[in-house]
Amino acid sequence: MHEWLSHDPDPDSAAELAACSDDELADRFARPLTFGTAGLRGPLRAGPNGMNLAVVLRTTWAVASVLVDRSLGGMPVVVGYDARHRSAEFGRATAEVFVAQGFPTTLMFAPVPTPAIAFAVRHSGAAAGVQITASHNPACDNGYKVYFPGGLPIVAPTDRDIECAIAAAPPADEIPRIPVSGARTAAADLLRSYVERAAAVRRTTGSLRVALTPMHGVGGEFALDALALAGFSDVHVVDSQFAPDPDFPTVAFPNPEEPGAADELLALAADVGADIAIALDPDADRCAVGIPTPVGWRMLTGDETGWLLGDYILSRADRVTAVVASTVVSSRMLASIAADHGARHVETLTGFKWLARADDNIADAELVYAYEEAIGHCVDPAVVRDKDGISAAVLLCDLVVALRGRGCTVLDALDDLACRHGVHTTTAVTRRVETAEAAAALMARLRAAPPQRLAGFTVSVTDLADRTHLADRTDALVFAGADDTISVRVVTRPSGTEPKLKSYIEVRCAGDLPAARERAFRLQDAVAAAVCEW
Repeated sequence: MHEWLSHDPDPDSAAELAACSDDELADRFARPLTFGTAGLRGPLRAGPNGMNLAVVLRTTWAVASVLVDRSLGGMPVVVGYDARHRSAEFGRATAEVFVAQGFPTTLMFAPVPTPAIAFAVRHSGAAAGVQITASHNPACDNGYKVYFPGGLPIVAPTDRDIECAIAAAPPADEIPRIPVSGARTAAADLLRSYVERAAAVRRTTGSLRVALTPMHGVGGEFALDALALAGFSDVHVVDSQFAPDPDFPTVAFPNPEEPGAADELLALAADVGADIAIALDPDADRCAVGIPTPVGWRMLTGDETGWLLGDYILSRADRVTAVVASTVVSSRMLASIAADHGARHVETLTGFKWLARADDNIADAELVYAYEEAIGHCVDPAVVRDKDGISAAVLLCDLVVALRGRGCTVLDALDDLACRHGVHTTTAVTRRVETAEAAAALMARLRAAPPQRLAGFTVSVTDLADRTHLADRTDALVFAGADDTISVRVVTRPSGTEPKLKSYIEVRCAGDLPAARERAFRLQDAVAAAVCEW
């Protein structure tokens, strides 16, 4: 603790620690930040258990060390950052450490979407990329996301290797830094190429009216440019949410999935008579969709969007080689859609770091689409091997045009999928807790005394932490029950990005569409009520 304090390169952080009580200091030094589902994330505060300059410097030194150990020393590196508090400062410090360690480094000259960094690494053949972002986390957080060759998010053992290197890193104020210069043109070229490729996912011709919000994040101008290049110029934006603002003044949690977060977007869509509403999260790697219905506008779930995009992409894909992927907490309908198209489906662990690798070890196969229920969609895996809200937005607009050309709406397409594959309803129950340890305690209690019945169904329990293969294990419990026409499934796991416990509910009903849908939603509500009591 005293060594950290004496070597903190940020006088404000040092003063912050000096003013902490003993209990607060014990919390901040109890453990370092570790790599979760999407990199390091934590509150902006001093000490090893927060996001601050010292943590950024030591982490970057560690990433550089791992790259050297893997014979990637001296290779190009790309660094970007979003518009959160201190993101630009942390991004520059990251680039300066890489340069001092002998890595030619391209530092973005302005805040950029996270998928632009994944693209830049893959497109340029860089050894690594770093994006300073906390995605859709609250305003008080920031984070550090790492990509390795191919623009792939890191997985074990790389994350653990970096953590070990962090533990061995020099004191933060002793880590060399060299200013970055001369990369502005290279950065601009990479960003232009990213936008052009995002626009290129379009397949049809024709126009439509779009309502758009970047949720106070960095995706607004990039999305407008990509949509315009794709031929969608009639775009209306939520003015109060368009300019980047790290305080996220109109939303408590800047996540389009959160209740009420998309209200301004849907109001705008209704006012302008839009054909589709698009909400990006603050770093634009996630995309949520709103559609008009006979009773007003509503947001699609991430699963509904996944079904639509999966079916659309597979309708044009090479079914012999095509692979689509979704996670263990996502709906199982995509597997049925893939089978219907004669393609392969892969179920992965939660997180795009696993989805991005879904076609690994499958001979003569190519990933063409991957999604997770948390509104993450990878619609162009050959170019961006991570979720990308901007290319997804372009393809969703294209889908609406294609449906309209057939005299159909999005609701019609969802009905068609339900008729072909059964009614699937999905929802999630979230329990926020104070710490990750509290979430772990809840999981321990469920393991010790799991429920035996859900909504009248006897359920089996599968503990995914007990899987035979280490790479398939995760901290999650699956509760499943079924009869001849109905199945219920709940997957419960702690969040990998925030202190909360999430339960993902899916109900499937076969039979006449209106009756099956009514019964599915009734059972879903019953299951959700039961889960809330756990």
